[in-house]
Amino acid sequence: MSAPPEAGIALLCRDDATVLRVLRDELGLAARVPAGAGLERLVDADAREKLAAFLATVRTQSASFDWEITVPMAAGLQPLHFAGARTGDELLVVAARTRSAMLRLNEELLRINNEQSNILRAVAKELAMVSARNSDRDDAMFEELTRVNNELANLQREMARKNAELSQLNEEKNRLLGIAAHDLRSPLGIIQSYAEFLESEASEALDAGQRELVSTIRTASRFMLRLIDDLLDVSRIESGRLELDLQPVELVALVRHNVRLNQVLAARKRIGLRFATTLRALPMVADAAKLEQVLNNLLGNAISFSPADTTVEVGLEATPDHVTIAVADQGPGIPPAELAKLFQPFGRTSVRPTGGEKSTGLGLAIVRRIVEGHGGTVRVDSEVGRGSCFMVSLPAGTEAHASMHL
Repeated sequence: MSAPPEAGIALLCRDDATVLRVLRDELGLAARVPAGAGLERLVDADAREKLAAFLATVRTQSASFDWEITVPMAAGLQPLHFAGARTGDELLVVAARTRSAMLRLNEELLRINNEQSNILRAVAKELAMVSARNSDRDDAMFEELTRVNNELANLQREMARKNAELSQLNEEKNRLLGIAAHDLRSPLGIIQSYAEFLESEASEALDAGQRELVSTIRTASRFMLRLIDDLLDVSRIESGRLELDLQPVELVALVRHNVRLNQVLAARKRIGLRFATTLRALPMVADAAKLEQVLNNLLGNAISFSPADTTVEVGLEATPDHVTIAVADQGPGIPPAELAKLFQPFGRTSVRPTGGEKSTGLGLAIVRRIVEGHGGTVRVDSEVGRGSCFMVSLPAGTEAHASMHL
């Protein structure tokens, strides 16, 4: 049975990242990092350098927040959201599938710290009474417990302060990104419109070199507009302003319509695009426009990286609990060491499009955020020389997320 989308793991480690104990494990990963093992055993081998950078930040800044580090899971490599805090000579590390789950675990651990503080105060009070009647040894115990209690309270306040600072910095970054992208969109749209006008209305007055120049301007401005749109999407997602308009959707019809639209793009490269399902209809609650965006990104990638005279297969299956959309191509495949880059913003692999298409590097990052917003997951199976298959898994009923804002 797979862990829920909001699952996570929390560990207490020495300063050298040796695991002391697992505080919480909802992902079934505790066996990989028993007491005495190095924390690096939790993550993918190719992500250990990034883990080391994360731990170094925790040590120097006392806390670090929302690092995405790839971890081997039962379903394959998946990026988890990491947060950490220094507690004296120890490191508290939290990792979860989603940013909201990471925040939930962090808040629960802070609450536990509060409860521990209250218990310590009660114990300290009792020991003080015994100390007054009996021995100097109890005085020392009382002083030690008071010191520990004060340290816990100070650490709790410091962690809350660091989290607030990091959250504020992240919001400022997203705000500036959104402003810059929005301000660039209008002039780029004007440039594209003029280039299209020159191509369609003034083409006969231009020589071959001028027509090629106008075509280059139109292509470049179109790519830049797509990049701006993706940046705006990422800005909204990261700042928590991406709203899901969840409405009744007939998923079979939605996928079939999207495949039909993308067949025009595939035909230009002599690539077949086929949709196959045994389902006649599949009603569910979802944001239809956002699911179209997910499909356009997955199908666009499959077409971009597929050679001519191959076929892209789209499948749709359903169980009582989950709906799965699969997009499989016959392209070059992705090296295993590079799979972790796929869902990162601006993540790029060594694989190149077969038709020289340009990519913003944001499409799959947006796909993952939209799918997670629906309470689902996205993963990829790929083999070099055989192709790749991207699978989106959504809950069969999403009514519980109807008012959810990322």
